[in-house]
Amino acid sequence: MQLLRTLSGLTVLAVCLAGCGNNSGGVPVSATPQFVEPSVTSEAAAPTPSSVVPSQPAATSPSASASATPSATPSSTGSATITASKKVKYVFPVKASNVDWHTTHSKYKATDIFADCGESVVATTSGVVLEISLKDVYVKGSPDGPNNGGLSVSLLGDDGVRYYGSHLSKVQSGIKKGVRVTAGQLLGKVGHTGNANGVCHLHFGISPPCAKVGDWKVRRGVVWPYSYLASWRKGGSKSPVAEVAAWKRSHNCKA
Repeated sequence: MQLLRTLSGLTVLAVCLAGCGNNSGGVPVSATPQFVEPSVTSEAAAPTPSSVVPSQPAATSPSASASATPSATPSSTGSATITASKKVKYVFPVKASNVDWHTTHSKYKATDIFADCGESVVATTSGVVLEISLKDVYVKGSPDGPNNGGLSVSLLGDDGVRYYGSHLSKVQSGIKKGVRVTAGQLLGKVGHTGNANGVCHLHFGISPPCAKVGDWKVRRGVVWPYSYLASWRKGGSKSPVAEVAAWKRSHNCKA
């Protein structure tokens, strides 16, 4: 039985590595998920004084809907301070008993967390929702781009790190840009939208929140999440803050 499960997991991994974020040809789609400045929070739940406050000047957030394309140009400078000064709680991003994830990923550093479609996707830590995509506009065969993730949510954690989950089947009602969430709060459901190759899983990426709009190459993931996920799954609190800060310094937000 264990052998069958192992072979099945390897098969799913091979399928996803061949498809998730790895296509060429076709016609690109112009839609880009919306972004909200990290300093914006929901009126109903403002951050506590100990929350991380971004150092850049405040700017007006886009008012368009999640399916529209922002006109702002990306910035190469960081938009939030990555800090370990505040102890935060970390939670494994898929709330299900039967999950699997791997150390490798196609082309760049991220992790695919395999679980049944419909399982709960939750906030890894407390923070503010930065970007959401509520419409799947991915066209099969298109080059890599911001639409690969299908339905997705990214949030800026109180530790200054951005956490991104995609291929959702739905985004939970009430989850929108600027909303403050707590660790373990429901964000959506596992699915296979976007370039998921028909395999139910959550694409999970860890990165610094670099540009205002258009930094999808960074947003999709720049450090390997595996060891952090392993810790959180066991109730641990291993933090990616130091590794993400080091990547930002050495790469200047260029993926």
